[in-house]
Amino acid sequence: MSAPPAPPLLLASTSPQRRNILEQLGVPFDIVAPDYEEHDQPGVDAVELVKAHALGKARSVADQADGRPVLGVDTAVVLGGRVYGKPANAEAAAEMSRGVSSRKVTLVDHVATSVTFRELTPRDIAVYVASDEWQGRAGAYAIQGLGAALVQSIEGDYLNVVGLPAALLVSVLAERFAGVYGFG
Repeated sequence: MSAPPAPPLLLASTSPQRRNILEQLGVPFDIVAPDYEEHDQPGVDAVELVKAHALGKARSVADQADGRPVLGVDTAVVLGGRVYGKPANAEAAAEMSRGVSSRKVTLVDHVATSVTFRELTPRDIAVYVASDEWQGRAGAYAIQGLGAALVQSIEGDYLNVVGLPAALLVSVLAERFAGVYGFG
């Protein structure tokens, strides 16, 4: 006799990357677009900012959960104490790219992953910004796409950089829902 199917998590995100990661892990889920507007205030600690955004997204869809776990996730890119959110336009994306050139940044998702960027030429930046891949991306890049060409090395959970800290998620599911989602 097999175990009953796990109830799908409620993912408070429309990110295709997060959807792909959950599919890769075999975790059932339903998507609900969060009704939450991110406001990045200057000087706020990155960890606290990420936690607030993730919680805000989760709370905005919680009334649709019907007792299921709700997953709210946010990613921030931090360099020199500055939080790089989602750029508003191509000029801001180019500025962020110039700022990370030859630098190591830390992505915080209550899990830190360090990404070191190679030295970027003005042509590298112009080509990447022209691709529009930076749109809606923390730090103005997507490591799983063309942005991979900007990166020299990574320390930590690659999937955290993509948008969902898989190792942390699996640990939480194993601890809080042992066996339900196939972990623990």
